[in-house]
Amino acid sequence: MIPEVYIHQFTVPASAIDIRNHVNNLAYLQWCLEAAENHWNKNASEEIKQQFIWYVLQHSIDYKAAAFEGEKLQVETWVASSEGVRSERHYRIFRIKDRKTLIEAKTLWCFFDAKTLKPAKIPEEIRILFLQK
Repeated sequence: MIPEVYIHQFTVPASAIDIRNHVNNLAYLQWCLEAAENHWNKNASEEIKQQFIWYVLQHSIDYKAAAFEGEKLQVETWVASSEGVRSERHYRIFRIKDRKTLIEAKTLWCFFDAKTLKPAKIPEEIRILFLQK
C-alpha cells in the first residue's frame, strides 16, 4: 500500500521572516501542521471529522537549508504508518527553483473520539483515506 502524498505550493511571506532575514524555524512547523490539516480536511468526510480528532504527541524536524522572503516552496506530506491509536506523518519542504530540501520532519499523532476525548483505535476506513487511489 502506497501513501498518498499531499502537495501544497506557496510563496514565503514577509511575516515568516526572522531577524536573520530568513524563514523562522517555527514557520516550517506551522506549514507542516497546515498541510496535515488540509490533507485531513481534503480526504475525510464531514461525518468523520465530527466523530474524530487528532492531537500531536511529538514533532521532529531536521533543518537542512534556509529559505527567504518571496521564494516559492513546496510542502509534501504523507502518512507513513498508522497503528493502534497512533499515526506517524512525514513532511518535506523544498525550494521549487532548485529542489533544495529545506526541512524533513515527522509528527506523531494520536487519534481521539471527538465526543469522549479518549484515544480511539484508528479504523481501517480512516487508514485507507491516506493511500493512493
